[in-house]
Amino acid sequence: MFANVVASTAADTGNAAGGGFDIFNLILPLALAFLIFSMFRRQRKAKQQVTEMRSQMEPGAEVMTQFGLFGTIVSIDQENNKAVIELSPGNTATVHTQALSKVVKQEPAGDLADEPSVAAPDTIAAPDTIATTGTAGAAGSTAAETPEETVARLNRENNRNNDN
Repeated sequence: MFANVVASTAADTGNAAGGGFDIFNLILPLALAFLIFSMFRRQRKAKQQVTEMRSQMEPGAEVMTQFGLFGTIVSIDQENNKAVIELSPGNTATVHTQALSKVVKQEPAGDLADEPSVAAPDTIAAPDTIATTGTAGAAGSTAAETPEETVARLNRENNRNNDN
């Protein structure tokens, strides 16, 4: 049948313009077939990834929502498409299961040995002058302050600024 179409096309173009077979008559349907094939293949891959991700979503798994919240799945209601995630200890949120965009992979503890460690400071300073980086004497640190210590530190800094 394909040969008949090619032969009739060649005969029609041969009579009209004196030419033979036009290659574009063959390339256009092939390009269309390739685009349709790639579209269905992409849909199949996306569906497979979604089902794989959904199989990993079980209570205790850490997930990220589409709007950027990280949390741990507490429970999943497949019938109503709802998931309860714990954002922080004691704080939960109920979201639609489609709002869960990915399962966060936990890195193994062995990789932490490869990272450089922060050395402890040589001198010991007062708690209100220890910076979060571990060096002594840096101003503006709030690493391990109680609210009372913070108020006292801010008052001291304010008094120093007013004296100058």
